[in-house]
Amino acid sequence: MSSERCCTPGCCPDASAPDPVTDLIRDKYGETARSGLSSGDAGVHAVAEAFGYSADELAAIPAEANMGLSCGNPIALANLKPGEVVVDLGSGGGLDVFLAAQKVGPEGRAIGVDMTPDMIALAQRNAQQGVDGKPYTNVDFRLGRIDQLPLPDESADVIISNCVINLAPDKSAVFAEMYRVLKPGGRVAVSDIALKATLPDELAQNAAALVGCIAGAIPIAEFEAGLRAAGFRDVVVVDSGADLTAYAKVEGQAGCCAPPADAATPGAEAMPSCCTPAKPMHRDLGELFARYDVNRYAASVKVFAIK
Repeated sequence: MSSERCCTPGCCPDASAPDPVTDLIRDKYGETARSGLSSGDAGVHAVAEAFGYSADELAAIPAEANMGLSCGNPIALANLKPGEVVVDLGSGGGLDVFLAAQKVGPEGRAIGVDMTPDMIALAQRNAQQGVDGKPYTNVDFRLGRIDQLPLPDESADVIISNCVINLAPDKSAVFAEMYRVLKPGGRVAVSDIALKATLPDELAQNAAALVGCIAGAIPIAEFEAGLRAAGFRDVVVVDSGADLTAYAKVEGQAGCCAPPADAATPGAEAMPSCCTPAKPMHRDLGELFARYDVNRYAASVKVFAIK
């Protein structure tokens, strides 16, 4: 029997339980959804290009769908085909959903799931706006958590995600939900952040690093093992080699930060921060990037798996 999870407030027993970490992430991403960040901001556009989106892709979707929150381009990994059903975990303003909708065509469907009401509202506005005045007709956005997906069993051909799984407190629950929702033979094509080395305490315990997708990341080997434990096969997690400090290109940070240094470097603790970023989600990351070479500890990874 197929089951479907409904995780709007009050529907799932665990969804409304107090969770300071989840509440912090939801608040910060809600702030970002209301901020007006878009591809019209040169820094935001530069971040997306740095993580693998082409100028043509960015021009083919509503500008407000891109807020400089990516760490890769899962659409480039997914090999989407006409008629497929694609689910995007943590869909934000709809960037990857809209690109997926173009790939799967009118016979397919692209579904975005996000736990932040402001992000869902933004994505729905973007879908109605469409491109060149033509609304999207094969997309759907649903409010819900990625560890309790509001979708039936075996209903998706492909699951994508972009820099979101690291934010989930219970990754094993996310992997289990991915497996449940995918059809037999379905595939995973995800961009995320994973760890190459143990984070220094300041990064591991820093709220900005958590919301900025670093502190909640797990080691690459643990990412692979978690997917296999959920039942997936042919699991591959590959370091893309992308420069994570690309986030500093967002307006309000670009050009103001000193070169990265580790806290162990003489004088690093006393290093003054010249960064005063004004943009949500990127606020405070500039200071951390000035103190630590985040690329030493974390990586943008490409994740593949088959059910």
